[in-house]
Amino acid sequence: MRRVSVIILAYGDEPLLAACLEAVLASRDVDLELLLVDNGSPAVLDVAADDRLRVITPDENTGFAGGCNLGARNARHDTFVFVNSDLIVRPDAIATLTSRLDDDRVGLVTGAVLMPGEPFVVNSIGNPIHYLMFSWAGAYGEPFANHPSREPVAGISGAFFACRRTQWELLDGFDEQFFAYAEDADLSLRTWQSGKAVDFEPLAVGVHHYSFTKSNHKWFLLERNRLIALFTLYDRRSIWSLLPVMIPVEMGVLVAAVKGGWAREKVASWRWIWTHRAYLRERRHRVARVRAVASVDWTVVLEAEMHIPSEFGLSVPASVNWILGRYWNVVRPFITSRS
Repeated sequence: MRRVSVIILAYGDEPLLAACLEAVLASRDVDLELLLVDNGSPAVLDVAADDRLRVITPDENTGFAGGCNLGARNARHDTFVFVNSDLIVRPDAIATLTSRLDDDRVGLVTGAVLMPGEPFVVNSIGNPIHYLMFSWAGAYGEPFANHPSREPVAGISGAFFACRRTQWELLDGFDEQFFAYAEDADLSLRTWQSGKAVDFEPLAVGVHHYSFTKSNHKWFLLERNRLIALFTLYDRRSIWSLLPVMIPVEMGVLVAAVKGGWAREKVASWRWIWTHRAYLRERRHRVARVRAVASVDWTVVLEAEMHIPSEFGLSVPASVNWILGRYWNVVRPFITSRS
């Protein structure tokens, strides 16, 4: 029986936390410990005691990235499973998910993250990632019955995924600078760069009681973190090659931000990137040291166009997608020719 460390973060009201923990503790065919990182949630006080449950209380809100890292550092077992506090796993989900790690070629595996209701509708079956580092919920809103097959995906959903301790430590886990949002896309691409695959496992099912919120601070984090990944996962020559599309796309995002009321946050993301150039240089070198395969082996998973569901607040006109796709076809050989 596989030994598994399950890591869950709690922050704010957390109305589903007790149900989430109960479902994890009811998992079959695994010997698990459950690490609950309390980033500031009164719901933790109402959690039922269990010998398998440990509550970790940091001195401050560590964010999603830091909280996951803290849980992993305190884990006793060598298989990690990360579950969002508003996601209810099926009894066999954790055992099924972690069984994919028996294949040494797999570095990360993400489960079927579904929305509540019948018939089941997809929240995410793994997330597409565009070459400009935009990412969105894969197959969002589609019938789950249309996605029965195990397959490689560009990115995990941070709501429900698993990995080995060795892979997590090789990549130093999530980058805590991200704090929250887009860290799952970044970790996924660094996994591809390390020579390991990212897989979707349809039989590992969790129901996610989720709605996309659009606070201005969230937009800042999404855009800043996307730009961190953009300026550090590629080498410098590749970044220069992408500038002719990066700049107009940034202007387009700014227009959307003005219309959406978060222009200040978009400008703040640029300012952050400019004032943290030393961090970006250091991170680019750190990422490159782990890269084990030629760029062609990881950029193949990137999307040429952005088909972001309208619910996520950004839409890309067909004409823009046409340009983005054609440009990627032209420039990608120059990007992928270097390791």
